[in-house]
Amino acid sequence: MNFEELCLDPRIFRAVTEMGFEQASPIQAKAIPVALEGRDMIGQAQTGTGKTAAFGIPMLQRVNPKSKKLQAMVLCPTRELAIQCAGEVRKLGKFMHGIKVLPIYGGQDINKQIRSLKGGVQIIIGTPGRVIDHMRRHTLKMEEVGTIVLDEADEMLNMGFREDIETVLEKLPEERQTLLFSATMPKPIMEIAQRYLVDPEIVKVVKKELTVPKIDQFYYEVNPRKKNEVLSRLLDMYDPELSLIFCNTKRKVDELVEDLKGRGYFAEGLHGDLKQSQRDRVMNGFRNGRTDILVATDVAARGIDVDDVEAVFNYDVPQDDEYYVHRIGRTGRAGKSGTAFTLVVGREVYKLKDIQRYCKTKIKRQPIPSKDDITDIRAEKILEQVRECIENTHLRKMIDILEEYLEECDDTALEVAAALMMMQMGQGEEIQLRQEDFGDTGAEPGMVRLFINIGKKQRVRIGDVLGAIAGESGMAGDLVGAIDMYDNYTFVEVPREHAAEVIDAMKNAKIKGKQVSVEPANRK
Repeated sequence: MNFEELCLDPRIFRAVTEMGFEQASPIQAKAIPVALEGRDMIGQAQTGTGKTAAFGIPMLQRVNPKSKKLQAMVLCPTRELAIQCAGEVRKLGKFMHGIKVLPIYGGQDINKQIRSLKGGVQIIIGTPGRVIDHMRRHTLKMEEVGTIVLDEADEMLNMGFREDIETVLEKLPEERQTLLFSATMPKPIMEIAQRYLVDPEIVKVVKKELTVPKIDQFYYEVNPRKKNEVLSRLLDMYDPELSLIFCNTKRKVDELVEDLKGRGYFAEGLHGDLKQSQRDRVMNGFRNGRTDILVATDVAARGIDVDDVEAVFNYDVPQDDEYYVHRIGRTGRAGKSGTAFTLVVGREVYKLKDIQRYCKTKIKRQPIPSKDDITDIRAEKILEQVRECIENTHLRKMIDILEEYLEECDDTALEVAAALMMMQMGQGEEIQLRQEDFGDTGAEPGMVRLFINIGKKQRVRIGDVLGAIAGESGMAGDLVGAIDMYDNYTFVEVPREHAAEVIDAMKNAKIKGKQVSVEPANRK
């Protein structure tokens, strides 16, 4: 349905057109006509479906710009969502001169908000706690409120705002319109609807419209101790411009951010324990591109509205099927493609199957990329840039410099190009390690024999060694060759291309609680 068919106020239609929207989203097409009739409504829709406009447009059309009294309210679960919602409503009302929209939330000077309210505000968009605070101070005059919107009502209940929501609803005039939006419809939501909404129309977006077909979805089965390493490999391999990483706890957000920073990534965390000034700094850095990676909890991520997120990583499998939909919907926005990755540990794979059934989507299993895979991908990207540079850049000056250099030294042009490429990739030492000639270690052709300083007297079994190598390196166990165990040491054969990776992965490994040392074996 086009917006032209929705009988909008010409000023709102002009704003919608200027914002670049032509066709209404499914929730907008279904909800706007109902809300314009003045009826109470329950809208079931996810974040990213366009629901702000679904209630914002009818709300604006009901407001009288000539009256400076409060006429409409929106309750949101988080500060970020309140700010985002207020910004979008302002855009929709851009040409409706005289309408003032004010976000009110905790963390901002309440006296500043009081001054703004005294100047006359028709629409407030706020968090329940701060709205209650203003009500107790009698700085909100509720007598003329004709529309109340509960946005992401299920999330507000999850955050413990039920009592606050009911307090607000009971203070509003009986003759009003109530619009309730929620991604899920648990029993508490239905209880609120039955008590405070009058003969509501139920509008929902069917589930097949909730998943984004342009999002490629993959999962990796990982050892819990190797999650950070696997995540780093994926970040290096795909090299997204902006990434969102989701963790289930605030503590894990902090731990992962520190680990990523230690590995050289530009990462910041976002969760409920941060001060408002910190949250502002983090979000501004992410929007402006100073931060490449944002690590967040589900609740803290509500209100993040960044269209250029290329990849979403589920560091933890979400506890709720709905959260998976919310998370991956942060990428592939505004008509762009996106990728979602999920790290799965042990029996979490069964939880992922539940999510696939719920989303009616396919999450494909992928092998954990090796360091060689990452090197190949990096090299490929650099060569693409080289090809582009050759096609689009005047190179005569650089050619002259190189010709002069080659005439004065014994290096070949190919060697110079290889050295420049290694410098560009920033991993010369790593490549040398992987390409190191291990010599003849007494192994089968194509294999390297490794020495491990632990054996039968330490009550170690062959399965313990095999499990440690496969678990720490991420290499498939069936690639491991012969394992010869003696009283105090063990020999293991691994493919030559994985040998350096196994040695590196086993540096901090323990077998049966004992630290081990792994090195190439000497030929007997």
